Amino acid sequence: MEEKLSIKLPVFEGPLDLLLHLIDKNKVNIYDIPIALITDQYMAYLDEMKKADLNIMSEFLVMASTLLAIKAKMLLPRKPVVEDEEEEEIDPRAELVQQLLEYKMYKCFAEKLRDSQCMAEEVFYKEPTIPEAVAAYEVPVDPDELVAGITLEKLNAIFQDVLKRQKNRLDPIRSRFGSIRKEEVSLEEKTRDLLRFAGEHRRFSFRKVLESARTKTEVIVTFLAVLELMKTGQIHARQEETFGEIEIESKVAA
Repeated sequence: MEEKLSIKLPVFEGPLDLLLHLIDKNKVNIYDIPIALITDQYMAYLDEMKKADLNIMSEFLVMASTLLAIKAKMLLPRKPVVEDEEEEEIDPRAELVQQLLEYKMYKCFAEKLRDSQCMAEEVFYKEPTIPEAVAAYEVPVDPDELVAGITLEKLNAIFQDVLKRQKNRLDPIRSRFGSIRKEEVSLEEKTRDLLRFAGEHRRFSFRKVLESARTKTEVIVTFLAVLELMKTGQIHARQEETFGEIEIESKVAA
Protein backbone atom coordinates (compact mmCIF):
# COMPACT_ATOMS: atom_id res chain seq x y z
CA MET A 1 0.00 0.00 0.00
CA GLU A 2 1.43 3.35 -1.06
CA GLU A 3 1.93 5.77 1.83
CA LYS A 4 1.32 9.49 1.32
CA LEU A 5 4.06 11.85 2.44
CA SER A 6 2.66 14.68 4.57
CA ILE A 7 4.46 17.97 4.07
CA LYS A 8 3.91 20.74 6.61
CA LEU A 9 4.11 24.14 4.96
CA PRO A 10 5.33 27.16 6.89
CA VAL A 11 2.65 29.68 7.83
CA PHE A 12 2.98 33.19 6.41
CA GLU A 13 1.11 36.25 7.57
CA GLY A 14 0.40 37.41 4.04
CA PRO A 15 1.64 37.47 0.46
CA LEU A 16 4.38 40.02 1.23
CA ASP A 17 5.63 37.78 4.02
CA LEU A 18 5.86 34.88 1.54
CA LEU A 19 7.70 37.03 -1.01
CA LEU A 20 10.27 38.12 1.57
CA HIS A 21 10.79 34.47 2.49
CA LEU A 22 11.43 33.54 -1.16
CA ILE A 23 13.82 36.49 -1.64
CA ASP A 24 15.81 35.50 1.47
CA LYS A 25 15.75 31.85 0.48
CA ASN A 26 17.17 32.56 -2.97
CA LYS A 27 19.58 35.19 -1.60
CA VAL A 28 18.68 37.77 -4.24
CA ASN A 29 18.78 41.55 -4.14
CA ILE A 30 15.42 43.02 -3.19
CA TYR A 31 16.08 45.93 -5.60
CA ASP A 32 16.68 43.54 -8.52
CA ILE A 33 14.17 40.71 -8.05
CA PRO A 34 14.39 37.87 -10.61
CA ILE A 35 10.66 38.08 -11.18
CA ALA A 36 10.38 34.92 -13.28
CA LEU A 37 12.07 32.72 -10.63
CA ILE A 38 10.17 34.26 -7.71
CA THR A 39 6.84 34.05 -9.56
CA ASP A 40 7.34 30.36 -10.35
CA GLN A 41 8.20 29.57 -6.72
CA TYR A 42 5.29 31.67 -5.48
CA MET A 43 2.83 29.83 -7.75
CA ALA A 44 4.29 26.46 -6.63
CA TYR A 45 3.73 27.41 -3.01
CA LEU A 46 0.21 28.57 -3.87
CA ASP A 47 -0.57 25.18 -5.42
CA GLU A 48 0.57 23.46 -2.23
CA MET A 49 -1.62 25.79 -0.21
CA LYS A 50 -4.62 24.92 -2.35
CA LYS A 51 -4.03 21.22 -1.76
CA ALA A 52 -3.77 21.73 1.97
CA ASP A 53 -6.61 24.20 2.31
CA LEU A 54 -9.16 25.16 -0.33
CA ASN A 55 -10.15 28.27 1.62
CA ILE A 56 -7.00 30.05 0.53
CA MET A 57 -6.89 33.76 1.33
CA SER A 58 -7.76 36.14 -1.48
CA GLU A 59 -4.67 38.30 -0.77
CA PHE A 60 -2.39 35.50 -1.99
CA LEU A 61 -4.39 35.18 -5.20
CA VAL A 62 -4.26 38.94 -5.81
CA MET A 63 -0.49 38.90 -5.35
CA ALA A 64 -0.23 35.96 -7.74
CA SER A 65 -2.02 37.93 -10.45
CA THR A 66 0.25 40.92 -9.74
CA LEU A 67 3.39 38.77 -10.10
CA LEU A 68 2.11 37.28 -13.36
CA ALA A 69 1.37 40.76 -14.71
CA ILE A 70 4.88 41.96 -13.79
CA LYS A 71 6.39 38.82 -15.32
CA ALA A 72 4.49 39.47 -18.55
CA LYS A 73 5.75 43.06 -18.70
CA MET A 74 9.32 41.89 -18.10
CA LEU A 75 9.06 39.46 -21.02
CA LEU A 76 7.93 42.16 -23.44
CA PRO A 77 10.67 43.52 -25.72
CA ARG A 78 12.05 46.85 -24.59
CA LYS A 79 11.70 49.99 -26.70
CA PRO A 80 14.84 51.04 -28.56
CA VAL A 81 16.74 53.76 -26.73
CA VAL A 82 16.74 57.14 -28.47
CA GLU A 83 19.55 59.54 -27.59
CA ASP A 84 17.32 62.65 -27.53
CA GLU A 85 14.77 61.10 -25.20
CA GLU A 86 15.55 61.69 -21.52
CA GLU A 87 12.54 59.80 -20.16
CA GLU A 88 13.61 56.74 -18.22
CA GLU A 89 11.74 53.49 -18.55
CA ILE A 90 9.74 52.65 -15.41
CA ASP A 91 10.65 49.32 -13.84
CA PRO A 92 7.42 47.31 -13.42
CA ARG A 93 8.87 45.87 -10.20
CA ALA A 94 9.31 49.31 -8.53
CA GLU A 95 5.94 49.44 -6.77
CA LEU A 96 6.31 45.87 -5.52
CA VAL A 97 9.83 46.60 -4.21
CA GLN A 98 8.52 49.63 -2.30
CA GLN A 99 5.78 47.52 -0.68
CA LEU A 100 8.30 44.85 0.28
CA LEU A 101 10.66 47.42 1.86
CA GLU A 102 7.89 48.96 3.94
CA TYR A 103 6.61 45.57 5.03
CA LYS A 104 10.13 44.45 5.99
CA MET A 105 10.64 47.62 8.08
CA TYR A 106 7.38 47.11 10.02
CA LYS A 107 8.19 43.44 10.48
CA CYS A 108 11.58 44.31 12.03
CA PHE A 109 9.88 46.79 14.38
CA ALA A 110 7.35 44.15 15.41
CA GLU A 111 10.12 41.64 16.16
CA LYS A 112 11.97 44.20 18.32
CA LEU A 113 8.80 44.97 20.27
CA ARG A 114 8.16 41.25 20.75
CA ASP A 115 11.71 40.75 22.04
CA SER A 116 11.29 43.69 24.44
CA GLN A 117 8.05 42.18 25.73
CA CYS A 118 9.72 38.80 26.31
CA MET A 119 12.56 40.48 28.20
CA ALA A 120 10.10 42.51 30.30
CA GLU A 121 8.23 39.35 31.30
CA GLU A 122 11.42 38.05 32.93
CA VAL A 123 11.92 41.17 35.06
CA PHE A 124 10.42 41.47 38.53
CA TYR A 125 9.98 44.82 40.24
CA LYS A 126 9.95 45.51 43.94
CA GLU A 127 8.11 48.38 45.53
CA PRO A 128 10.54 50.90 47.07
CA THR A 129 10.82 50.64 50.83
CA ILE A 130 12.36 53.27 53.09
CA PRO A 131 13.64 52.32 56.55
CA GLU A 132 11.82 54.04 59.39
CA ALA A 133 15.02 55.69 60.59
CA VAL A 134 15.56 57.25 57.15
CA ALA A 135 11.92 58.31 56.78
CA ALA A 136 11.95 59.98 60.20
CA TYR A 137 15.18 61.86 59.50
CA GLU A 138 14.88 65.64 59.39
CA VAL A 139 17.51 67.91 57.97
CA PRO A 140 19.12 69.96 60.75
CA VAL A 141 18.13 73.60 60.83
CA ASP A 142 20.81 75.95 59.60
CA PRO A 143 20.46 79.34 61.35
CA ASP A 144 22.46 81.06 58.62
CA GLU A 145 20.03 79.79 55.98
CA LEU A 146 17.01 80.90 58.02
CA VAL A 147 18.20 84.49 58.20
CA ALA A 148 19.70 84.61 54.71
CA GLY A 149 19.31 88.13 53.36
CA ILE A 150 18.03 89.44 56.72
CA THR A 151 20.46 91.60 58.67
CA LEU A 152 20.27 92.92 62.20
CA GLU A 153 20.28 96.43 60.76
CA LYS A 154 17.05 95.73 58.86
CA LEU A 155 15.39 94.16 61.91
CA ASN A 156 16.55 97.01 64.11
CA ALA A 157 15.22 99.59 61.67
CA ILE A 158 11.75 98.06 61.87
CA PHE A 159 12.08 97.77 65.64
CA GLN A 160 12.98 101.46 66.02
CA ASP A 161 10.17 102.48 63.67
CA VAL A 162 7.61 100.59 65.75
CA LEU A 163 8.95 102.13 68.98
CA LYS A 164 8.59 105.55 67.42
CA ARG A 165 4.99 104.85 66.49
CA GLN A 166 4.28 103.62 70.00
CA LYS A 167 5.62 106.92 71.33
CA ASN A 168 3.48 108.92 68.90
CA ARG A 169 0.37 107.13 70.09
CA LEU A 170 0.68 108.65 73.55
CA ASP A 171 -1.84 111.35 74.33
CA PRO A 172 0.15 114.24 75.92
CA ILE A 173 -2.78 115.08 78.23
CA ARG A 174 -3.70 111.57 79.26
CA SER A 175 -0.06 110.68 79.73
CA ARG A 176 -0.10 112.88 82.84
CA PHE A 177 -2.89 110.86 84.38
CA GLY A 178 -2.10 108.08 86.78
CA SER A 179 -2.16 104.57 85.36
CA ILE A 180 -2.83 101.17 86.75
CA ARG A 181 0.21 99.05 86.33
CA LYS A 182 -0.18 95.45 85.36
CA GLU A 183 2.27 92.66 85.13
CA GLU A 184 4.12 92.81 81.80
CA VAL A 185 4.15 89.77 79.55
CA SER A 186 7.17 87.51 79.95
CA LEU A 187 9.44 86.34 77.13
CA GLU A 188 8.38 82.73 77.67
CA GLU A 189 4.70 83.63 77.46
CA LYS A 190 5.15 85.83 74.40
CA THR A 191 7.22 83.10 72.70
CA ARG A 192 4.45 80.61 73.36
CA ASP A 193 1.77 83.02 72.03
CA LEU A 194 3.83 83.82 68.94
CA LEU A 195 4.42 80.11 68.31
CA ARG A 196 0.67 79.47 68.46
CA PHE A 197 0.05 82.44 66.16
CA ALA A 198 2.63 81.10 63.67
CA GLY A 199 0.95 77.69 63.63
CA GLU A 200 -2.39 79.29 62.75
CA HIS A 201 -1.32 81.89 60.17
CA ARG A 202 1.67 80.17 58.47
CA ARG A 203 2.92 83.46 56.97
CA PHE A 204 2.68 86.98 58.38
CA SER A 205 4.41 90.37 58.46
CA PHE A 206 7.18 91.00 60.96
CA ARG A 207 6.19 94.66 61.17
CA LYS A 208 2.54 93.89 61.94
CA VAL A 209 3.53 91.51 64.72
CA LEU A 210 5.49 94.29 66.42
CA GLU A 211 2.74 96.86 65.78
CA SER A 212 0.20 94.61 67.51
CA ALA A 213 2.05 95.15 70.80
CA ARG A 214 0.39 97.68 73.12
CA THR A 215 3.42 98.90 75.06
CA LYS A 216 7.08 99.54 74.45
CA THR A 217 8.01 96.67 76.73
CA GLU A 218 5.74 94.30 74.83
CA VAL A 219 7.35 95.41 71.57
CA ILE A 220 10.78 94.53 72.93
CA VAL A 221 9.61 91.17 74.29
CA THR A 222 7.88 90.37 70.97
CA PHE A 223 11.06 91.24 69.08
CA LEU A 224 13.11 88.95 71.32
CA ALA A 225 10.53 86.16 70.90
CA VAL A 226 10.83 86.44 67.11
CA LEU A 227 14.62 86.16 67.32
CA GLU A 228 14.34 83.16 69.65
CA LEU A 229 12.00 81.28 67.30
CA MET A 230 14.25 82.08 64.33
CA LYS A 231 17.20 80.73 66.26
CA THR A 232 15.42 77.44 66.98
CA GLY A 233 14.32 77.12 63.35
CA GLN A 234 10.57 77.27 64.08
CA ILE A 235 10.07 80.34 61.93
CA HIS A 236 11.93 81.68 58.92
CA ALA A 237 12.30 85.34 57.90
CA ARG A 238 12.61 86.40 54.27
CA GLN A 239 12.61 89.65 52.31
CA GLU A 240 11.55 89.42 48.66
CA GLU A 241 13.11 92.72 47.59
CA THR A 242 15.42 95.40 48.93
CA PHE A 243 13.66 97.65 51.50
CA GLY A 244 10.62 95.42 51.11
CA GLU A 245 8.44 93.97 53.82
CA ILE A 246 10.04 91.24 55.95
CA GLU A 247 7.77 88.20 55.96
CA ILE A 248 7.79 85.53 58.64
CA GLU A 249 7.11 81.99 57.42
CA SER A 250 6.09 79.37 59.94
CA LYS A 251 7.85 76.01 60.07
CA VAL A 252 5.51 74.76 62.79
CA ALA A 253 2.93 72.10 61.97
CA ALA A 254 -0.62 73.45 62.04
